[in-house]
Amino acid sequence: MKTRDRILECALNLFNQQGEPNVSTLEIATEMGISPGNLYYHFHGKEPLIMELFERFQADLAPLLDPPEEAALDAEDYWLFLHLIVERLAQYRFLFQDLSNLAGRLPKLARGIRLWLNQLKRTLASLLARLGALGQLRSGTQALGQLVEQVTLTLLFSLDYQRIVGADGEVRLVVYQVMMLVAPHLTDDSRTAAEQLARRYLEV
Repeated sequence: MKTRDRILECALNLFNQQGEPNVSTLEIATEMGISPGNLYYHFHGKEPLIMELFERFQADLAPLLDPPEEAALDAEDYWLFLHLIVERLAQYRFLFQDLSNLAGRLPKLARGIRLWLNQLKRTLASLLARLGALGQLRSGTQALGQLVEQVTLTLLFSLDYQRIVGADGEVRLVVYQVMMLVAPHLTDDSRTAAEQLARRYLEV
């Protein structure tokens, strides 16, 4: 692995474990066993490091936020899709541990986060529309719009909430929470199937 990639991996691990504000470039260099000058050669401070990690986060999520329109999805495919999104969020969870302060310090990151959030919400709305086209939804447009906001908030902050209350930040709990948000908007058969699958997540 190239030194630049190793720096990014090390920074990501430390940011996730300790929180980005609590990690300096000196600590990253020390953890890697390289000189601060060597790290500075690749990244002139923390901001370029954070921005490149955010770009990697976007690239990792891009295929999930642009599913092919013609793809035929079974009911469980929607929940697998959700699970994969939460896994990616967990891999870059430092971005959301102190999002308002991080975005306030880095305007370029704030713009990127806003664009990414809009894309996430469009994808969630599109997936709900597909469920509606299959006759699996009972709620109207306004309720579904509110649901998209609730799901987005849960995706962004549930892992950090678990950390605050002393839990491990488990992906399965986030997926369960989102499934239980969506379930009341589904028709009876689809709701029953979603709730059964949600309970299976808790049993893992």
